[in-house]
Amino acid sequence: MDTQSSLDGRADHLKYGEAQETPPLRNYLCLTMFTCFCPAWPINIVALVFSLLAQKSYDEEDYDGSKRLGRKALHLGIVSFVIGLVIVTAYTVVHFTTV
Repeated sequence: MDTQSSLDGRADHLKYGEAQETPPLRNYLCLTMFTCFCPAWPINIVALVFSLLAQKSYDEEDYDGSKRLGRKALHLGIVSFVIGLVIVTAYTVVHFTTV
């Protein structure tokens, strides 16, 4: 395949759509770091690990793996937040309703 330059400086093989656009990184690192303050520690640590693995896969240009690991980090982060919210709510209710 001939890769001559076009007038605008791009190579012809890029002009015909052979090059893929880089998808955005979605590792949900801020969410998983926030959930580390929730009292559901085993789950939020696993979510943080999945988030860091998503970043590593993205850096290695494994975009499908990064997307899959980021989605797992998101789901575990949400679960961790909900469980932490339930624990804090239950503790608060028990604390203020006991004599």
